[in-house]
Amino acid sequence: MYLTRFRINTARVTARRLLASPQNLHAAVMSGFADAPDPERDGARVLWRLDTSSDRAQTHLYIVSPAPPDLTHLVEQAGWPTTAPQGWKTYDYAPLLTRLAKGDRWRFRLTANPVHTARRNDDEPTKLTAHVGRHHQKKWLLDRQQAAGFQIVEKPLAQRALPDGDEHELLLHNRRQLSFSRGRPAKTVSLVTLTYDGLLEVTDPQAFRHTLTNGLGRAKAYGCGLITLAPA
Repeated sequence: MYLTRFRINTARVTARRLLASPQNLHAAVMSGFADAPDPERDGARVLWRLDTSSDRAQTHLYIVSPAPPDLTHLVEQAGWPTTAPQGWKTYDYAPLLTRLAKGDRWRFRLTANPVHTARRNDDEPTKLTAHVGRHHQKKWLLDRQQAAGFQIVEKPLAQRALPDGDEHELLLHNRRQLSFSRGRPAKTVSLVTLTYDGLLEVTDPQAFRHTLTNGLGRAKAYGCGLITLAPA
């Protein structure tokens, strides 16, 4: 497995077009592989996520993949082809995955599509609906943590700012409502994404490795599901 970071030149018109459409950016990411990765064959899939710095000065594309990508086309479209022709860095992800152990604590970031099935009355079929309230958005992640091989660390009582709803080392931010076209004839896709930052503890290393290499939740083709780690 490999982890790749690519800095996007947001001043370029073609870069802004990619950033405006998760469908186009997904196609650009997948074009970085001569042979399309197969999750059944490789045991993992291609995951990607966009991160923007707090001052909006830098936007990075992160990719986790079974094979290293060639992002030459992205450098030409959305990078600095003259001054930084090798505009990305790829790291071997296997050493980190291998050394994961129960009890390890990591800072993490996840951009996800927190949804649930709902219907207005018994006569209607259920449909996917985005969680709106912070309580339900937080619960969406907490409900999946055990099967995903980790748990969100709880704060000491003295560090909780609120009597209820502030139990975990977890920050929810950057909620986005996305709308873009897909396929021919064009079909409009609407998507709500949310970024989670927090502190987790590994409870099942094997399950957690699967989560890191296969993603969490829905809309993985559109920049959701990738968990990245940093030392706690």
